[in-house]
Amino acid sequence: MTDVASAEPVTLTDAEILERFLRTKNQPTGSQTLGFRMLSVNQATKTVEVEFDAKAELLLNPMKQIQGGFLCAMLDECMSVACMVASGMTAVAPTLEMKTSFFRPGLPGKLRGVGRVAKWGRQVAFTEGELYDADGRLLAKATGTAIPTPFQNYKK
Repeated sequence: MTDVASAEPVTLTDAEILERFLRTKNQPTGSQTLGFRMLSVNQATKTVEVEFDAKAELLLNPMKQIQGGFLCAMLDECMSVACMVASGMTAVAPTLEMKTSFFRPGLPGKLRGVGRVAKWGRQVAFTEGELYDADGRLLAKATGTAIPTPFQNYKK
């Protein structure tokens, strides 16, 4: 991130990044739908921990389980946010490809996600994510490939 007055890069602490996520008034609607909330940030390990509030009225399939596409979206969110953290909050990283393995059904309520960047490069990032239920049981895992894109180059 660059401070406009000094034009020098600004280094944010983990606590400052976490505070930005917690105080944002511009949370994407997809994140809102999933009930996204940042829990912790670790720039040294390129890892984030997040929480989702999986609401029954929005996310369930006919079997009263969270539809798998929403679990994928949660994992994608974990991995994408980990990329933002790995960049020092200077880039986004649109997902190019993602593979998800499901281990058990997800039920409504609080879910915990962990996202990490396994390798951050100039042109490609490799990501990993896990999603856990309220009892700490692994629901799903994903790996992904993303393309680091500086915020100023990101076109809406």
